[in-house]
Amino acid sequence: MNAPYQATILSEKVVCAQPGKYIGWPSIARLSSGALLTVFSGDRDAHVCPWGKTQLIRSTDGGATWSREVTINNTPLDDRDAGVIETRLGTIVVSWFTSLAFTEPRHLEWQGVGTATARCWSRHAEKLPPELREQWLGSWIRRSEDGGATWGDPIRVDVSAPHGPIQSSDGRLLYVGMVRHDGEKAAVGVQASSDDGRSWTTIGSIAIPPQEAISHYSEPHVVEVEDGRLVAMIRYQPPDVSRRFLRQSESGDGGRTWSVARPTRLLGYPPHLTRLRNGWLLAAYGRRVPPFGERACISRDGGVTWDVESQITLSDAPNSDLGYPCSAQLEEGAILTVYYQIDERSALKPRPKTSLMCTHWRLDGA
Repeated sequence: MNAPYQATILSEKVVCAQPGKYIGWPSIARLSSGALLTVFSGDRDAHVCPWGKTQLIRSTDGGATWSREVTINNTPLDDRDAGVIETRLGTIVVSWFTSLAFTEPRHLEWQGVGTATARCWSRHAEKLPPELREQWLGSWIRRSEDGGATWGDPIRVDVSAPHGPIQSSDGRLLYVGMVRHDGEKAAVGVQASSDDGRSWTTIGSIAIPPQEAISHYSEPHVVEVEDGRLVAMIRYQPPDVSRRFLRQSESGDGGRTWSVARPTRLLGYPPHLTRLRNGWLLAAYGRRVPPFGERACISRDGGVTWDVESQITLSDAPNSDLGYPCSAQLEEGAILTVYYQIDERSALKPRPKTSLMCTHWRLDGA
């Protein structure tokens, strides 16, 4: 019989805010040194805009304080959705993708972009010749072998997901992400690297039910459980908001073949999966319907079942512009979950449009 547990929230705080700016989509990694790295897309005008940069902040005291942001990537396009891990060799691997979505009129409309801003974005787009767009549009990896002081050249990969790759027990880096053809989502693909992230090979894909549209799937994440299986969760976003439950798939052969993606009872997206030291799985995700906020759920059987009845509220938020929570277990066993949302209490001028925040919490009885 599973032992009871209870989540205790220790603190909530802002870890990065940029006056007047929109920042978001963080990922976190706990290094072998004990330091924490968080990467995100910063220095933005809006959710979709031309100016996104991959930025990094660092904490050496368990998330109590954080450094000023440092820019890693600033391509001519919009740099979005950064992931980060440290490999066994001590290499820091950062992933991200670039976008030209700011050139599409529909994004101007739903964001309510003013005439002056729209004109500025248009002028920027006009300065991007076809060869420059082709050079930079896509999904990328960069490696640092000196703790993030310097970074190697960008390495193109064929898949993209907000929290990037993981390292499996056999030493390979595994990246479950969306494959795109002609700008459209075409599959949930799986790539692997056996040389510490220098080169990548496609090894498999995750099938979806034939009655469901691939366009409703995006932003997967994967974790390896104690018995060696891989468990992947995938954002599922059909038009009906009441049906937006995370999808799940498993692989028993290192990522080459997968079960058909199936619904879970976790309502929200996108997912981030963490295996805790006691073997439990933690899924964190944003709740995009009222009551809004960041949520977490526990599986004590390697992802076979999820304790939805004991879903954990990590934070509340004023609206659905939120999420991408990602977690790291600290040395003493507590958990730090980083995410983005609007900080209604911010005293910065001009007020940030969104901020990076974190919840420090623990599982009593874990």
